[in-house]
Amino acid sequence: MTDQIINFTNSLLPNTRLESGNSFFWSPKQNKITYNQSSITSPIGIWSMLHEVAHASMGHTNYSSDLELLKLEVEAWDEAKKLAADLGQMIDDDHIQDCLDTYRDWLHRRSTCPNCGIVCLQSTSILYRCHNCNTSWNVSASRFCRPYRLQIDSQKQERPQVLTATFL
Repeated sequence: MTDQIINFTNSLLPNTRLESGNSFFWSPKQNKITYNQSSITSPIGIWSMLHEVAHASMGHTNYSSDLELLKLEVEAWDEAKKLAADLGQMIDDDHIQDCLDTYRDWLHRRSTCPNCGIVCLQSTSILYRCHNCNTSWNVSASRFCRPYRLQIDSQKQERPQVLTATFL
């Protein structure tokens, strides 16, 4: 099955580089999909590879909010299911939901007000503001780091720089 997925990916994305590594990820900056050679033969490895192929084939390059990242992940899993069908495979829906749950949990932790515990909306790529107690806090632009929340002093409230996060 490994050769079949590699050949399928090469035919779908002829200008995208494939590279063996420790995990599965799409890098639009390098136009490269990295895959784990030792796990690509398992069902979860196949599904992970198809998910990254979906990101690449859909042109996912960046996102400006946490919610947009979750939306891109949902879209990539929907596309991965279609790609799997093209290969006569089926991706387990429970696996997809487990993967999406990691993003939902991450989003929930980042969006919870450190002062009153209300879940809030993102103002910029690194700023959340509570509609209940008016607290503001910064979060990291990275989706790979622990969701620290740095509360902003309301007396010195400065408008943070707007950043756009990108896929690796």
